[in-house]
Amino acid sequence: MFSLFKPKNPLVNNFPSNYMDLHSHLLPGVDDGSKSFEESLDLLKKLEDYGIQKIVLTPHIMEGVWENSRTYLEQRFQELQAYLKKEKFNAITLYLAAEYMLDSNFSTLLKEQQLLTVKANYILVELSYMSAPVNLYELLFEIQLAGYKPILAHPERYAFFHQNFKEYHKLKEVGCLFQLNLLSLSNYYGIDVQAISKKLLKENLIDFTGIDVHHRKHLNYLEKINNPSIVKLIQPILENNARFAQEG
Repeated sequence: MFSLFKPKNPLVNNFPSNYMDLHSHLLPGVDDGSKSFEESLDLLKKLEDYGIQKIVLTPHIMEGVWENSRTYLEQRFQELQAYLKKEKFNAITLYLAAEYMLDSNFSTLLKEQQLLTVKANYILVELSYMSAPVNLYELLFEIQLAGYKPILAHPERYAFFHQNFKEYHKLKEVGCLFQLNLLSLSNYYGIDVQAISKKLLKENLIDFTGIDVHHRKHLNYLEKINNPSIVKLIQPILENNARFAQEG
């Protein structure tokens, strides 16, 4: 029977082979993400169902809130790996990085220690949702001068850029890469974020995607994204994540 409705094509059925998710909060007990090893395993099993085989763990490092040291995160990562081995879960390869807030302490971290990278010299950074730091472009320059390549986490969620869209182009021009949250393609963060996400994609400003999973609610919402036009729009970026994972 002919139907006027397009068949549903859930986003979670479209992760390409070798897709690497670049943004997650699955390292338990270190920030606002997973609270336990058991919760992390539950989330990982669900992500396995989507066909995802590589995930970068990116716990927050934020002055006065989550002052996680590299040593502590590495220790916690080893503990998670040991737990997963005990539970005989090896379907997903995990990597440890961090999501660095560009706050007043970041320059100190940049000078004093080797940062936890997503891969090679790529680091994931974020901004306050209230406003961009006054020295944002100076920080981006410092990052690149130190030999790193900045990936800005969820640029679509910074409302202060929404009415000044040219700032997105300016950030790209100075070497900042963009990582879109897949949940932003729904109305999870609001219709304004959803609209900006589509615009960023249509103007070819997005480089990578990430689920930014913190808890099961995020995955439940992710499974509701099944608009064919949205899935088609994000597909090239999913493929780019896969290429990035394979690069030497």
